[in-house]
Amino acid sequence: MNPFPQDQWYVAAWSSEIGSDLVSRTICGEPVVLYRTSSSGLVALADRCVHRRYPLSLGTLVGDDLQCGYHGFTYDCSGRCVSVPGQDRVPRTARVRSYPVVERSGWVWIFVGDPERAAGVAVPDTHWLDAPGWTAIGDVARIECRYSLLVDNLLDLSHETYLHAGYIGTPEVAATPTTTEVDEELGTVRVSRHMQGAQIPEFYARSTGMASPIDRWQDIEYRPLGFYRLDARIAPAGHEPAGDGSDPGAAHMKILYAITPETEHSTLDFWAVARDFAVDDADVTEFLDSMQRAIVQQDVDALNLLEPIVAAEERGPGVQELSIAIDSGGLAARRMIEKQRAAH
Repeated sequence: MNPFPQDQWYVAAWSSEIGSDLVSRTICGEPVVLYRTSSSGLVALADRCVHRRYPLSLGTLVGDDLQCGYHGFTYDCSGRCVSVPGQDRVPRTARVRSYPVVERSGWVWIFVGDPERAAGVAVPDTHWLDAPGWTAIGDVARIECRYSLLVDNLLDLSHETYLHAGYIGTPEVAATPTTTEVDEELGTVRVSRHMQGAQIPEFYARSTGMASPIDRWQDIEYRPLGFYRLDARIAPAGHEPAGDGSDPGAAHMKILYAITPETEHSTLDFWAVARDFAVDDADVTEFLDSMQRAIVQQDVDALNLLEPIVAAEERGPGVQELSIAIDSGGLAARRMIEKQRAAH
């Protein structure tokens, strides 16, 4: 069984990362080279020359063609070899794989499965990253852990109380029960936690100007394997939305994570935070960027620590894993991912 679900879109890069230089990435165990053509089109090819397997990302662009830096084999944007050294005839089988890629709202998505199926699989909606009335920050972190540890982390936000105390966590997060809904038809897991009369964490206090107590909502929608959205909302305690369905007294964030397996023991964590308040306030943007980077780094440090522990225990006599009620979302996600893997 392939360790990664194949027929879905994964984020390969931020749009800003891909320019005239060659960018090397490993996606689901497959080495990929990405670049832009002279007309700003995106290209994703297997990052191995057919001749002696030299990384094409160490080569040179010749116009829109990619020339291997070892022996000069040259490939067009479709992956077809168009030139080889020392002879006019190009071997018919001289071709590297080309991957479907699309660019949406600042993220570059790649399809590593059957390219014939790519058109039938929807790219996740991330329009808040560049929509009017919203402003966003984001980056990518590489974690030396299997993707499942990051999925567990994001589906159980009770860890905010402890790992992220002083940033985004307060006692109410861990103390408040969650509800979990699984939609097999849509392929989603939803986990919700609504807190009333809660303390306001620093993350929100300094960015919104609100004070304790607040009502706080965390509504997660996860589409296994690679896309996670947290609808985070806070408002003064007892706040009632306007009768027309709007919510002007509240502050909203869309916290997005694109989970891209790199290898079986490393993961690319693309993160973004979009907000609908203080959208033109550079100081708020700078503050949230600093806070979110610290939060992400705390997760990275914890998961980097966990990976060798989990790997060592797998090689031993076996350890019984304990799960409790707050793990229901993560366990549902595991089952859905296993079904996706079994389909290949």
